[in-house]
Amino acid sequence: MDDLSKATSIASSGLKAQAKRVRVISENMANADSIAKTPGGEPYRRKLVVFRNQLSRELDAKTVRADRTTRDMTDFGRKFMPGHPGADEAGYVTTPNVNPLIEMMDMREAQRSYEANLQVISTSRDLMSKTIEMLR
Repeated sequence: MDDLSKATSIASSGLKAQAKRVRVISENMANADSIAKTPGGEPYRRKLVVFRNQLSRELDAKTVRADRTTRDMTDFGRKFMPGHPGADEAGYVTTPNVNPLIEMMDMREAQRSYEANLQVISTSRDLMSKTIEMLR
């Protein structure tokens, strides 16, 4: 396998991993305001994507993949809402451990990583095209 195909394959693995990360972050953001429906119930728990290097024997290089999705075990928040059906006897409801600001920063980082991998693929294709043109 030539170096340009190798670069494209490695960048493709990065695209797939970042695409999964964006989906998980989107889910977190969509559930940032969901609270427990019953007293003592748990609201949405933030999810995280765990990446893993994987040796590709075909490429003879390491690639990245989204290995699994885990749950963020940080503490939930509490909000005073005495009329809510999910409020405890003190009037507090449990809120998700999702911070929209952190999710936006993570989304931006994932987007930039995705764009960088896309640029690698684009540059590889351009180099391949220019090489073919020179050989004509």
